Amino acid sequence: MFERFTDTARRVVVYAKEEALLLDHDFIGTEHILLGLLRDDTETAVQVLTSLGAGLAPARVQVEAMLGRGEKPSVAEIPFTARAKKVLELSLREALQLGHNYIGSEHILLGLLREGEGEGGGTEVLRRLGVDTEELRRGVLAVLRSGQQQRRPSPGLFGVGGGAGMSAIENRLTAIEDRLERIERLLRDGSGRDSA
Repeated sequence: MFERFTDTARRVVVYAKEEALLLDHDFIGTEHILLGLLRDDTETAVQVLTSLGAGLAPARVQVEAMLGRGEKPSVAEIPFTARAKKVLELSLREALQLGHNYIGSEHILLGLLREGEGEGGGTEVLRRLGVDTEELRRGVLAVLRSGQQQRRPSPGLFGVGGGAGMSAIENRLTAIEDRLERIERLLRDGSGRDSA
């Protein structure tokens, strides 16, 4: 999946981790992905977000109000929450549904909005900022359909073709997915053992 990410989409993932670390959180949630989306001012996602009243500083305030500050994470690699991982998966689906061969920040935003139809933290931050999420979705889709976005994935941040950095991230996401599935199985079975 990450080989389809544009440079900006890759930066969003890196920025999400940086935002989590700035708040001393030991996880990367949908709130952090939203903050990562708000850090780049040249892409569709942030342009539509800011046009509807969302900004980085007020969003940070809302995230801290919702989650508080954490303790310094004890590990260098902090995991994505299940919801954050789902946002990244949904960004691929959004791109494919639109017939795009790349995943840009706008697809990540669409994935965040789709995941947050329930109780996603990122969309809760948007609501607290007074952003109408349906209007936001329509705005992103309107820009995408206008043909303004003609980008392709590029090596950029993680080296040629995604490189070792991308493989490491993909491996980490796979490991997280496996752990989440085991935990869900344990919770579903009600036992303290993983029978698989």
